[in-house]
Amino acid sequence: MATYFQSTPRNYSDVTITAEGINTDEFLQATEGLVKIFDLFGSVFAVVQNDMNGNIKKIRERYLTNPEVNSTLQKLVKSEQAEKKKTATEGLLWLTRGLDFTLQSLERSEANPTEELSVSFTKGYEATLRQYHGMLVRPIFAMAMKACPYRADFYAKLGSDQGLVKQDLSAYLGGLRKIVVDIQQFYTTVKV
Repeated sequence: MATYFQSTPRNYSDVTITAEGINTDEFLQATEGLVKIFDLFGSVFAVVQNDMNGNIKKIRERYLTNPEVNSTLQKLVKSEQAEKKKTATEGLLWLTRGLDFTLQSLERSEANPTEELSVSFTKGYEATLRQYHGMLVRPIFAMAMKACPYRADFYAKLGSDQGLVKQDLSAYLGGLRKIVVDIQQFYTTVKV
């Protein structure tokens, strides 16, 4: 009876946010759970998954060099910048863009219950990632959006109790939105 969101290792609403920033390890756990949602789409979103997983790896590798110094995403970026490095900083920037794409696509789907996922994700892509992609990458994403599963099939995979799916999805997206907005605001204060 559990929904997909109840089976993830950590929900975004459970990620600790303090005055020092967003807990790095908890954020990575929640994000790994989000990336797995694309398994429900089939192989069509492999390019998105691979990109997000690559960025998670960059952040995790930096975090593991010194978990105390890199305990929050904000401290991680600042410590990397102090060393004149930017691998994890850029990884977090691109990961946040991917999270924003996922967030806006799923929020649109939630707000428009009769809209197919291909439309929701296309609109989400246009509002987020498209501006950062060149002429070679855009057609790959356009093909992926057209190959989204049918809405009914995807939502059925999220859980059998659709009332509970809606409730859990809404809470999940609320937590994700807070994280994405915090990171985006932080990036307005640092140079990448």
